[in-house]
Amino acid sequence: MIMVGPKAFIHLENLFHNYNLIKQQLNGIPIMAVVKANAYGHGAVPVAKALRSKGVNQFAVFTFEEALELKAAGIEEDILVFCRPTKDMLSEAAARNIALNLSALEDLPLFIEADPSPKFHLKVDTGMSRLGIPFNSVVNILQQIKSNEHLKCEGIYSHYATADEGELSYAEYQLDQFNQVLQDAKELDLKIKHIHFSNSGTVLNMPQTSFNLVRVGMLLYGAFPSEEVPMDMLIKPVMEFKGPVVALREVSAGTKVSYGGVWEAPQDTIIGVIQTGFADGFPRSWYMDGYVGLRGKYYPIAGRVCMDQFMVDFGEANVRVGDEVLIFGQNNTDTIHVEDIAQAIDSTSYVLLTAIGGRTERIFIN
Repeated sequence: MIMVGPKAFIHLENLFHNYNLIKQQLNGIPIMAVVKANAYGHGAVPVAKALRSKGVNQFAVFTFEEALELKAAGIEEDILVFCRPTKDMLSEAAARNIALNLSALEDLPLFIEADPSPKFHLKVDTGMSRLGIPFNSVVNILQQIKSNEHLKCEGIYSHYATADEGELSYAEYQLDQFNQVLQDAKELDLKIKHIHFSNSGTVLNMPQTSFNLVRVGMLLYGAFPSEEVPMDMLIKPVMEFKGPVVALREVSAGTKVSYGGVWEAPQDTIIGVIQTGFADGFPRSWYMDGYVGLRGKYYPIAGRVCMDQFMVDFGEANVRVGDEVLIFGQNNTDTIHVEDIAQAIDSTSYVLLTAIGGRTERIFIN
């Protein structure tokens, strides 16, 4: 099958490079690789298999279907599902080595009544106000877990709201809350296998606060979670996102390009049509100051990004149909950091990477 469209080259050697840097930062604390949302757009199954080859034996996803996809691909290692469970998940989770998420008081009866009951991680709300057992209800839940041998609580965890920001007082408050939960569990003599709170932000901002497992997503993929975290870790972008030149046309000065005619050619120039659009994950708002890379030079985007295509002002460059421009990532001649695009359009690296959709061909490079 011939595909003419965007391509995402997934550089697994960069994934391994990032993994090794993170391991060094954590002084040997095991990593739970977060591969939800198709591994942040990179391809969940190939990424999980690659990380497994380096010793990762804990993975996390959001939906139960994502966990089943990994299991169907032969990932037998532990998988944690972040979403709230439903009754129809329980028996298959127990059979397939999938840990579910106990994050709401009303979900506890599901685990008590299930036979067999799947293992689960207890999520505590320490200040995110999303999913999680309310802090003032945790002791009651812990007591029920202690008194019911049928329940298989393998982990306790929480989620930071501000760990990727420069001001960490709220993160420290959440950490105090979490430590109190752990003290409560200790006083009940609960044996918990996995304790995890840290994420990509705290790996950089608060590495000393890690417990015995660390959830890592964005850093593995070679992007920083925000511009406020320390950026001295020499991570490398894993994804190289490119779009093909499918047409070239000479236009005269003053020619309007794309919807609304908001861009006009400043002089006679060559306009290239790139077969990649916002339906493929190219950020529509990047057209104002956006640019692409080609053979060591950078060229401005010309006009509004369309659903399936966008245009580039190539000037007098020697460009050919079939050339592929760099949208973001890194190769031998060009570098465009996804973080820079995110900052320019008031977005995040998370949004841009996970937006890379199914029309983009992913090519995995070992």
